[in-house]
This record gives sequence, C-alpha cells and structure tokens, in this order.
Amino acid sequence: MTLRMKIAGAVSGLAVLVGVTGAQADVLFWSTQAKPVEEAQAMREQVLSGAGDEIDYQPNDGGPWLTRLNAELQAGSGAIGVLGALHGDFSAMDPENLVDLDALGVSAASDTFNSLAQLGTDKPQYIPWMQASYIMAANKEALPYLPEGADIDALTYDQLIEWAANVHEGTGSPKFGFPAGPKGLKHRFFQGYLYPSYTNGVVRTFASPEAVTAWEKFAELWEHTNPASTNFSFLQEQLLSGDAWIVFDHTSRLAQAFNERPDDFVAFPAPAGPAGRGFMPVIAGVAIPKTAPDMDAAKDLVKYMLSPETQIATLRATSFFPVVDVDLPDDLPPSVQAAGAAVAKMSGAPDANPGLLPAGLGDKGGDFNRIYVDTFERIILARQPIEAVLDDQKKRLAAIMEETGAPCWAPDAPSDGACPVE
Repeated sequence: MTLRMKIAGAVSGLAVLVGVTGAQADVLFWSTQAKPVEEAQAMREQVLSGAGDEIDYQPNDGGPWLTRLNAELQAGSGAIGVLGALHGDFSAMDPENLVDLDALGVSAASDTFNSLAQLGTDKPQYIPWMQASYIMAANKEALPYLPEGADIDALTYDQLIEWAANVHEGTGSPKFGFPAGPKGLKHRFFQGYLYPSYTNGVVRTFASPEAVTAWEKFAELWEHTNPASTNFSFLQEQLLSGDAWIVFDHTSRLAQAFNERPDDFVAFPAPAGPAGRGFMPVIAGVAIPKTAPDMDAAKDLVKYMLSPETQIATLRATSFFPVVDVDLPDDLPPSVQAAGAAVAKMSGAPDANPGLLPAGLGDKGGDFNRIYVDTFERIILARQPIEAVLDDQKKRLAAIMEETGAPCWAPDAPSDGACPVE
C-alpha cells in the first residue's frame, strides 16, 4: 500500500517523464540546496543519474552562488544551465534574467506555489521544486476531545482553542505544547502562521486591529498550554513523554516521535483564521538563466526534476517534500509518511495563505526575529497591554525595514522599496 498525497491541482502530463530527450550534453546545475556532502552525493547518484544528460550538480552557499550567476549575466554568456534556489533567492532577482518557463507545461500541484513562482509577472519564472514546512501533531488520546464537527485536517484557530480547552478540562492539566524554549522556533509560528491567518501580512499589518485580535486568540490558547513550554524546543520530546498532547513544530523536530511510536500520533495541517490558513513553506525552485548555453537540455532537466519519480528520489536525498501529486512508497520512515501527508494537505488547502521566510534583511534577520519573540514575551508571558506593546515594537520593526530596505514578501502586498509598517 502507498500513501496518496493529494495536493490541490494537477501536474501536466509532461511532468511524468522519467528521462529527458535531446542530445547528450553536460548541464551545470548551480544550486543553493542540498549542500552537505551526503546530500550532494545523493543528488548526483540517486536523483540526477537517470536524467539522460550528464548533469554537473554543484551546490554552493548563497554568496558564491549569486556572484557567479551575476558575473555570467553581466558577461552575456556562461556555463550555468539550471538554477536551484529558495523562493527568496529568486524573488531578489530581476525576472528578465530568467527564462519564461510557461511553455514547459510543468508546475507544482499547488496553485499558491505556482503563483509565487511568477515573481510578480504573469508567467512562471521558476518552477517549484521541493518544500519543507512546520505542522501540527497530536497524541491520538487527544482525538476524542475534538470539538463536535471539527475536521482535524481543516481546523480553525477557534476550534484548536476549544480542543485544547477540552483536553485541559478532561485531563486536569494543560496539554498544548508550544516551542517557546530558547532554541524553539516560536518566531516562525508568529511570522508564518498566526499573522498571515489573522492579518494577511506580517510586516505591514504588525500593529493592525487584526493583529490585536490574533494576539488575543493566542492568549486564549496559552491558557491551555503547558506552562513548561518556555523550556520546550523540540516538541517530539514532549509528545513522547506525554507532557504535551497537541503541538506545533518543524517537521524535523517531530520526526523522532513518529519514528519511535508511529501508531500513537497523528500529523495534520496548521489551523486557519479569518484571512486563511497561514503556513510557512520553505519553497525551493528550479529556473533557467537567460545565459544558459544549451536551452533545450536545461528545459529537459527542469521537466525531469518535476517527475513524480524524481520528486520521491529528491525526498530521499534531501528530506524536502514533493510539490506534485505522488504515491509515497511505504518503505519511507513513518515520520516522512505522516509529515508528508500533512504538508500536502496544508499547501494544497483552498484557503492556503503562505507566509514566506523573511528575505532581504541581511545581518538584521536576527533582530527581525527578536521583534516577534519580544512581542510574545511581553504580551503573553508578562501580560502587558496588547495595543501598547504593538505600538512600541512597531517603531523597532520600522527601523529595521528602513535600514535594510527590504521589500515586502508574501502575504504582505508588494512594496516599492522598504516594506512599510502601517
């Protein structure tokens, strides 16, 4: 038996090609992804070995990756055939330097991802390639406490709060777990989940009336959260110990629980708010620079990367999940099976509203994250007035945006220049 990953939409028939056509040629695949030696080797041997052409897979850090790319673009010719990078890397580029890929007929199964890949144009400038994300997970003992009529794969924040309250009342102790510890990824929850779900933004809407509502709702949820969450950083530990029955965390930080006791836990999408089902996908894509030396071979490689077989091989090599409909083999670890299904449902949900990773902040990324952590600590832990805290923190956030000049990223509306804090 295989697990059918259902993501909204469909991949073109071209995407099922296992091999590529055309003359044999070397294609330089210039990537910021799969950089560790083991992953890079797996990409070469397990993923790209069936591409037909000889593929020279070369992963690099962002700096060298961009330096060589820019040099070739300025020279008007080069050796790079295909680019692999995160959405944020592509969004910082001039779309005119990338080849319009609409005629390839391949795409992700998520309309949301395909829209992002247009980079503000009306044609795909890159093709989504693979994704990672954060999800929810629960001990199956919590399932009888779900609110009446609630669908665990389509929860709202109000239903999540009611569920946590039911478990709290039924067991006598708060069982929601949140990664609020020193190494926890709490800032990503606020940036990619809570804010997009309630405000349809993260920077522009930071101190909006909708943001006040979001923090009020999170305060309600906190009433049913294990107070030791301020020490929780990897929620797989609390699932296994029973200290938490319902949790939020990155897929990699939940893996141990599902691999050790796969029959005891369930993974599911993040909840939705008034502005949609906010979630933070880490989206990587493949693109072709306008200076690619063999355009046909480059296009064949892009098509090959979107085939279901290649997507599964990429999952094995990198632990990034497919962006197309695939049947996951049952020999994958239980954590991959569970998380893959949850990620697919979340990214393919009709109300999906992705809050992308911050981009363009340079060395101010840590300061940006600190704004959201400090806001959480002041509002939730210190119980300071929400409006006063947001107005105060708004000034700090605006200063960071103005200093860096970083333009807005989704779900905030695009900006000319620095993203404004409205």
